[in-house]
Amino acid sequence: MSFDAFGDFRMDGHVAIVTGGAQNIGEAIARTFSGAGAKVMIADLNGEKAQTTAAAIQADTGNEVIGIGCNVTLQADIDACVVKAVETFGDVTTLVNNVGWGRAYDDPLAVPEEDMIESYKLNTLSAMKMTAACRPYMLKAKEAGKNVTITNSGSLVGSVPAFDFIAYSAAKAALNHLMLGLAHYFAKQVRINTVLIGTVITEGYASAGLDEKAQYALAHPDSLTGRAGKPQDIANAFLWLASPAGSWVSGQTIQVSGGGKRVKLKPE
Repeated sequence: MSFDAFGDFRMDGHVAIVTGGAQNIGEAIARTFSGAGAKVMIADLNGEKAQTTAAAIQADTGNEVIGIGCNVTLQADIDACVVKAVETFGDVTTLVNNVGWGRAYDDPLAVPEEDMIESYKLNTLSAMKMTAACRPYMLKAKEAGKNVTITNSGSLVGSVPAFDFIAYSAAKAALNHLMLGLAHYFAKQVRINTVLIGTVITEGYASAGLDEKAQYALAHPDSLTGRAGKPQDIANAFLWLASPAGSWVSGQTIQVSGGGKRVKLKPE
């Protein structure tokens, strides 16, 4: 009998909800989970894109994937999303709070109050509300002996803030503390971890206000690995944390950033 070194990374029998899963990092996570055997719901503000992405992933992996339109700042949408997942798959074992977005501001003290509040609602409060909606189903799955997890898309700027993205930075910092608190609350029931994501170039940078020159600079960071991240780099970390392979990991904020910036004090 041969030893399967990758068996713990399988997600057969898991049912995953991935918010913001229609493209970029979320799509990579949904595709990776599906490829590992999970049934996946993609919940995205763009419902049509969610369905298109779901169909493409299902065609590639052969595992069932559905897409649904969901504004994670609206309770009615969150409830409908979770109910649809349970009606379709009979279960929820795995939640990925991936959705998030930020905007650049020249003056961090001039950010409109409503923008600070909206950033918190999108990047932080949505994760709390999704967790609350999934809780009864996840606890039932845990009682049945299943691997139950919540994994969040955090950001390096939630640890070391970017002053030009202060609303986003503050909201992501709040996400770290919120989810750490919930990891202690759900101890022995639900594993909760957050990935502090470094520079991964996606369309989101342009919509956040970074021009082509700024994106080019980000794409060539002075990091230990010498490159910007790819969505698949992040998806691989999520697979580890959400699958049984990560069963001894909870309450952690784990940096996936290319190793951070290279430090050298002596001049060239």
